[in-house]
Amino acid sequence: MKCLGLMSGTSMDGVDCAIIDVRPGRSQLRIELLAHRTRPYPPVFREQLLALAQTGTVAEVCRLHVAVGEVFARVANQTMRQAKLSAKDVAVIGSHGQTVWHSPTRVPVPGAGSVRSSLQIGDPSVIAERTGILTVADFRARDLAAGGEGAPLTPYVHYHVFRSRNTSRLIVNLGGIANATWLPRNGSLEDVVAFDVGPCNLLLDGVITQATRGQRSIDRNGALAARGCPRDVLVNELLRHAFFARRPPKSTGREEFGDDYVRRVLQVAARHRFSLEDTLASSCAAIARTVRQSKSWPGAEVIAGGGGVRNRGLLRALEREFEPGHVLFMDQAGVKSQALEAMAFAVLAHETIRGVPANLPWVTGAASPVVLGTVTPGRRPWDVTG
Repeated sequence: MKCLGLMSGTSMDGVDCAIIDVRPGRSQLRIELLAHRTRPYPPVFREQLLALAQTGTVAEVCRLHVAVGEVFARVANQTMRQAKLSAKDVAVIGSHGQTVWHSPTRVPVPGAGSVRSSLQIGDPSVIAERTGILTVADFRARDLAAGGEGAPLTPYVHYHVFRSRNTSRLIVNLGGIANATWLPRNGSLEDVVAFDVGPCNLLLDGVITQATRGQRSIDRNGALAARGCPRDVLVNELLRHAFFARRPPKSTGREEFGDDYVRRVLQVAARHRFSLEDTLASSCAAIARTVRQSKSWPGAEVIAGGGGVRNRGLLRALEREFEPGHVLFMDQAGVKSQALEAMAFAVLAHETIRGVPANLPWVTGAASPVVLGTVTPGRRPWDVTG
């Protein structure tokens, strides 16, 4: 079955699209990447999304929900053309959407008790209408309704892609948020351990954006971080946040590690007169330390992916924390790093239309396994309906 996945992460920098072929195996799905495309958001559009997560109005949420759907649909159609596929060839689209708020711990609502919530925009009706393909979206809501955090969801896919009979593996995604998935040698799905570790590119991008007053938004290839020297006082300040002491299940996002957190980091750096290079190097060191200290990872082969693998300073910090030669790129393990998260939501959509629960309750904290996502039919008669 050919499935298409769409994903935009916490960094809000653009859309990843992947088309995969999925075949059932004895203990794992067989997943082959057929095509991948990345489309950065136009700067003015990204600015609107970033503002939405901080101060958005209901009207802005409404408009951008549809606008993100239009962007996602456009990327999906472009990727299908690139792969020389038509809508008839693709059974289902899985769209993660764009997270604008993630609140996995209970918050009281007067008159309604307390609730967990997470909001991803990107109207699936628009995607289904523009592509003609059945679309699964809103993956996090059902796990939240079942008492879970709604995240992380990709460990289910990490198991099917990276499980090894002979080697224990630690899959580290260095995205806006860093998360880790532990796959013990020859383990089953029930043996998977996974959780969000803490901020990653969200922190690094925030530091350089605030430090340069918006003149720069990224440390390209980690050039500045690679020139800096980690400062213990700043690393320790970064690690003081209560999230790092919290026991799994746990997930996080911009709500905990957004502008206010970055501002406090920069205030400490300014008080000690640390350079921007040292501040970024310290941030990289803290990120790497949170991965290593978050759990004991005995004899793990570390496989790193996500946008952070392009950051030289972050990779050096990760290599310092683990044994030399034990850190590999996903590409070295035969998986295109930049495509993996979009691939993941294609796989999750595949499981949804098969009626297969794809949350891992021992990872998210849900009371039970659930089938994820809501289904929007396509507008053509070749839709897969289950």
